[in-house]
Amino acid sequence: MYAPWGKAWLDRVVAALVLVLGAPVFALLALAVLLALGRPILFRQSRAGRHGAPFMLLKFRSMREGSGSDAVRLGRFGRWLRASGLDELPQMINILRGEMSLVGPRPLPCDYTPLFSATEARRLWVTPGLFGLAQAEGRNAVPWAHRLVCDVQYAQQAPEFTTDLKLAMACAALLLRGHGATMPGYATSARFADSLVPGAAPTLTGRNS
Repeated sequence: MYAPWGKAWLDRVVAALVLVLGAPVFALLALAVLLALGRPILFRQSRAGRHGAPFMLLKFRSMREGSGSDAVRLGRFGRWLRASGLDELPQMINILRGEMSLVGPRPLPCDYTPLFSATEARRLWVTPGLFGLAQAEGRNAVPWAHRLVCDVQYAQQAPEFTTDLKLAMACAALLLRGHGATMPGYATSARFADSLVPGAAPTLTGRNS
């Protein structure tokens, strides 16, 4: 019962509760972003949902507007916000809309989709999530090759409540410790396209499969 309808039902119930009960936290975070970075408070970006359908992902903004490197634009407040994972809270709205799930492969920018191999594209078989197998293994610190292996592994298995619960708890533990917010050598994470240059780590089955 969990796979056909229970997962989606649980997603919406939890998202609604978080939005209602966490309203004071949302208000404080919005005020903090406004004071630290100004407007806009929310970051919006088109991401690939289930079967590649685009949707507008929501996050609290963590970077200053303008030019410059990610490291410069991120700043101290932005680094704290990302490490805590609190910047992702507005995605409860995406979950309530049915665009995301609590657990599933993280939604990636739409321009990544054409770069996936046929095997890697299987990550799009399921609704993307706030938490995922790759995030449970280290969030952004996980190299792209292994991240996609984890995503496909999750997408090819029937959803189970106990598995999703364990993944959510593992991700929550990383968030509480502030681990994995960045990839080594980057202010945030390397773009997927950067992993496709000659000499980069191989992906699941090569680019033409």
